[in-house]
Amino acid sequence: MSVTPEEAARAALRERQGPGARYDSPHAPGRELRWARRGTAYFARKLGELSDAELDRPSLLPGWSRRHVIAHVGYNARALTRLLAWARSGVETPMYSSPRQRAAEIEAGATLPARALRSLFAHAATHLDVEWRDLPDTAWDAEIRTAQGRLVPARETAWMRTREVWLHALDLDHGGSPRDFPPELLDAVLADVLGAWQRRQEPVHLVLAAPGRQPLTIGDGGPVVSGAVPELVRWLTGRGSAGVSADSALPALPRWF
Repeated sequence: MSVTPEEAARAALRERQGPGARYDSPHAPGRELRWARRGTAYFARKLGELSDAELDRPSLLPGWSRRHVIAHVGYNARALTRLLAWARSGVETPMYSSPRQRAAEIEAGATLPARALRSLFAHAATHLDVEWRDLPDTAWDAEIRTAQGRLVPARETAWMRTREVWLHALDLDHGGSPRDFPPELLDAVLADVLGAWQRRQEPVHLVLAAPGRQPLTIGDGGPVVSGAVPELVRWLTGRGSAGVSADSALPALPRWF
């Protein structure tokens, strides 16, 4: 069986690190974990480019400052860690006790001193990564419940975190672009948006047209919305229509999740 360069590099690293090092389970969702970790580094880079004073400025999310976005991403890591505890122990541990508690937590987090807010993000992300690394083989398929009420296997937490760090890095409104995303991640986000709408039976009818790709008909078809895949993903996830055009007025879109 052929070995990819990435697999060979990981094997060489393990040999150098020796038997005492710890690694992800072979049953872990390797691709999604790589996306989540790379996205965490991307968010951290964008955060590091901001001065403490700039944290007070508005984000791309209505009603939220950059502080709110950072607090949300930090507390999201803690919430996902609770789901992993559920998967490991079998004892139900929800992400949040209620939507009100989640909102209050973010509001309180946004008032933290800048240094504490940055530490919240960094420490929570590190804790989540450790929990992923140490999750037993069988726990990856244990059933847990998302904040939206969906029952999913614990492996879904890697994709949930992937969405959070990459998209909210854009919401910091500091030079982030979906063109920075890995191409295969853009395709996964596009599929996730369309899948969410389909599950909720949202009445979305349009055609997506990206250069070099076959047009993608959604619902019964409708306005043809054109743009490169990164710009279409930006628009579909509710982060602006820059680089997107339509043969009539751009249709209003439902929320993603």
